[in-house]
Amino acid sequence: MVALMHPEVAKLVEAGRINAAVGERLSQVAPGSYLLSKSWGAGKVVSWSLRDKKVIVDFAEKSGQEMDLQFVLQKTETLQPDDFRAKKIEQIEELRHLAKTDPVELAAHVLSSHGNSMTLDAFEKELNGPVIPAADFKKWWDSAKKLMAASKRVIVPARRTDAIILRAGDLTPAQALVADFEAARDLKSKAKTLEAIAAEVHLFADDHTTLQRLYDDIEAEVKRGTRLHLGNVFELVLIRDQMAAASKVTISETATRLSEIIRSEYSRVSEAIAGMSAVRQREVYDAFPLAFGAQWVEKLMGVVEKAGARGLGEIAKIFEARGELPALEDYLRRAITRRSLGHEALMWICRERKASGSRVFSADVGAAILNQLESDFIADGPRKTQRLQAMLGEDKELLADLVSKMDGNEAKNFGRRLNECPVFNDLDRKSLMARVIKARPETETLVSGEGQSKEEELLVSWSSLEARRAELNDLVSVRIPQNREDVKIARSYGDLRENFEYKSAKDMEKYLNSRRRDLERDIGRARGTDFKGVDCSMVNIGTVVTLSNAQGGSYQITVLGAWDSDPEKRWVSYLSEAGAALLEAKVGDTVQLRDHENQQQMDWTIAKIEPFAS
Repeated sequence: MVALMHPEVAKLVEAGRINAAVGERLSQVAPGSYLLSKSWGAGKVVSWSLRDKKVIVDFAEKSGQEMDLQFVLQKTETLQPDDFRAKKIEQIEELRHLAKTDPVELAAHVLSSHGNSMTLDAFEKELNGPVIPAADFKKWWDSAKKLMAASKRVIVPARRTDAIILRAGDLTPAQALVADFEAARDLKSKAKTLEAIAAEVHLFADDHTTLQRLYDDIEAEVKRGTRLHLGNVFELVLIRDQMAAASKVTISETATRLSEIIRSEYSRVSEAIAGMSAVRQREVYDAFPLAFGAQWVEKLMGVVEKAGARGLGEIAKIFEARGELPALEDYLRRAITRRSLGHEALMWICRERKASGSRVFSADVGAAILNQLESDFIADGPRKTQRLQAMLGEDKELLADLVSKMDGNEAKNFGRRLNECPVFNDLDRKSLMARVIKARPETETLVSGEGQSKEEELLVSWSSLEARRAELNDLVSVRIPQNREDVKIARSYGDLRENFEYKSAKDMEKYLNSRRRDLERDIGRARGTDFKGVDCSMVNIGTVVTLSNAQGGSYQITVLGAWDSDPEKRWVSYLSEAGAALLEAKVGDTVQLRDHENQQQMDWTIAKIEPFAS
């Protein structure tokens, strides 16, 4: 043991001044050895003084670094001369040559020096700059990744957060692929790995045992993952079946079949495969006849409303290929009529209106679309129909095609609903209505307001409109019926001329009926808005106005709908005195507003106009 020590250290051990264990550790940092510091990185010991307890180390970033011997012994790690980090100190040109001639060997060298596994960031840090010029690294890495994957020696992760790994031992390419599958951390990663294996299934031509091992691994994952990760399980089974067909290696009779999973998990199938490619979805839906036999038509139609636009397209192809398309069309027509068809299916019908969906595309589709948009708008939670709404704007011919299917009254009713639909801002509404009017000129009166003056229309916030609707509903369903009962009870008290209760009940009856008429009239001429998309080039309904005066005073006032006044928040109705004075004023304009404390008119300058954030 002493013979392996540095000569100076060996003398100290022999003299009994230090023990053998300390001597061995001390010899590891002798001149000519390599060490690793957390602060400085890799370095080579140039010289030392055991008497002064000092060590001189050349680091990549700093040569001739003097360090305390005790610190070196406690805080550094020994590197072998063939360690990649040690070679970077004095053999950098050899490494640069290796990077050009054999990137896989270079990667293996780096990884073996780091326990065979590293993060991609750490791997890149070792090479980028010192070994490979920073300007060339991306190009080198793109090429090296392909070579590493082909060699099967290095596992290159798909995600940057995963580790790059050097495989241990001598594995055949087929065994290495199976090792990749087994090393994948979750079912999603396993499915992606299996996809790559399927592309190289020829590597298993002479190794059926390894392929069978892979099948067994897949079966184990299927049994574990069906309950929580059904979509990934479908992918595993589909890829396994694809590999079995290509390799001619049969799957065990006891292995789980696609049709079995479909049958047992029927209610979850569409949701589970929604994110898959159209080809994969088609493969799943194609297995319904095998899974359900004579009931396959009924079962496949049962998932239509959950299948999404892509899935419905594949389902339609299956029905058409098997001569059952009329049954699907009839089902869709009935679902549209009862307004139960989801927004994804409606999108598919609109996209395919001149092809697969031509016999389903009808006037009812327009009403169903608006019904979906309005229902989603008033529901709690995130909007689900945004893509359906966007389709109306992006597909320039859709509205024209819809109203062409309608008679005059249907077109007017559709135009009215579209014009009043709360999901559209004013600009989008005008654009959509212009398309309807172009296709059906008789709907123009819905926008021009023929027979109704502009002053009669009330622009209100949706919240205030809902509040008045709720008040009207309370009047009609609760307060007025209760008042009728009060009148009856008071009348039973006799002598109506002296009956105070009867007089009070009749006065309340007049008030309630008057209030009902007012609410019905106001609601009838109200148009709801969310104030989005407002033009801030001048004061409009739905803008926040910052005002300033010559005395240095300033404040904000918000112009909102007819029923949105709130003095504490400085919200004013556009019909109020202040609102009317502000409307259409621009930045820099001067307006007169009444000071409510002294009732005097004061001059204010418009300093800023911003959109109101509801």
